[in-house]
Amino acid sequence: MKIYIITDLEGPAMISRFDQTRDVTPETKAISMKLLTWEVNAAVDGILDVDKDAEVIVWDGHGSGGIDPLEFHKKAKLIARGPIRPPYYLDETFDALFFVGQHAMAGTEAAPLCHTYSSKSIEYYKINGMFVGEFGARAIMAGTFGVPTVFISGDDKAVDEAKELVPGIYGAAVKEGLGRELAIHLSPKKAQKLIRKTASKACKNIKSIPPVKMDPPYGQEIRVLEGISIEGYLKDPRAEKIDERTVIIRSDNICDLRI
Repeated sequence: MKIYIITDLEGPAMISRFDQTRDVTPETKAISMKLLTWEVNAAVDGILDVDKDAEVIVWDGHGSGGIDPLEFHKKAKLIARGPIRPPYYLDETFDALFFVGQHAMAGTEAAPLCHTYSSKSIEYYKINGMFVGEFGARAIMAGTFGVPTVFISGDDKAVDEAKELVPGIYGAAVKEGLGRELAIHLSPKKAQKLIRKTASKACKNIKSIPPVKMDPPYGQEIRVLEGISIEGYLKDPRAEKIDERTVIIRSDNICDLRI
């Protein structure tokens, strides 16, 4: 079995403020990185409970880095932060895609730390007319390789968002969102136990969950927040200006989009 895990720092239990995820508060962020890494390790353990010889590749998907390398699982492999582009070394050789530490898309009501790629610049993304966040865009990307997205952990709103796109996905909600920077959390140990158990179930049922399919051509509509320039997007020859805050990028290759 070969599993790809995408991580983010906003979704683990006990994290619900932006200052917990940013380098401006390094001591606070260091604690958050341990919390995420322990949840990733729990997912890896859940995979290994099903297949002790599984190959697990983890990509640290948080912009400023979210994995504590000193706490990282000894039987997994890590793609650490660095210059990387879609598809992030995900390909058709993987059996499934997992998300650990995921948040909901921008604008989701009562969703802690919800955003779409950038909390400071993006109002929304759409692909072929469908609103997507980081989960949706990358699940669609994985689907182009025939890889199903079978597991997600994070807040309850992120899990609900995932289930709308992938009805059979196995979700571990480790906190209940009350607002953009407020949540009711499971304890770290209980969250890890839930993730391990749910990850095992996901591995046992990979074949029951089809890949997310969206046929090309693709049109990605990106709308930025007020006061943010779209000029950087327009340097892409595939991009077209819709209005002062909106562009659309068109391609037959999903990996050409801003995902």
